[in-house]
Amino acid sequence: MKLIISLILIVSMQSCMSQENKKETSKSTFKITKTNAEWKQQLTAKEYYVLRESGTERAFSSPLNNNKSEGTYVCVACKTPLFKSEHKFDSGTGWPSFDREIPGNVSFSSDGNEYIGIEEHCATCGGHLGHIFNDGPKDTTGKRHCINGVALEFIPN
Repeated sequence: MKLIISLILIVSMQSCMSQENKKETSKSTFKITKTNAEWKQQLTAKEYYVLRESGTERAFSSPLNNNKSEGTYVCVACKTPLFKSEHKFDSGTGWPSFDREIPGNVSFSSDGNEYIGIEEHCATCGGHLGHIFNDGPKDTTGKRHCINGVALEFIPN
């Protein structure tokens, strides 16, 4: 019995260590990496909370939610183009929503809670952007990229 319990503990510990190594590897694959202190120096407190701590801004708090101008939405931290205005739609959720990303500029990960959607990150700096859901416009991609406005900067055409 002790042998079985010992084996279970060893396998569990290795699994946890393996998962931790995967997290570290995924963070280090971004082109732009900075220390927490460097990010705190560059970003506002709200931007840091969302981008670096995977926080969520209050619904309907971003002026970008109602932005109807033509242009490109870029990562506020590294200026990588993420979404085009032509793919933005009013989801009624209180966050800027898009039916597609600019290919290659957004990365996706699962935090294990599919109820809140698949997590989205800037593919260049790893900043948390929001989540993607399968309840977007059916006449396009059917996807809804629900993005924190504080993670974005709008560049007009």
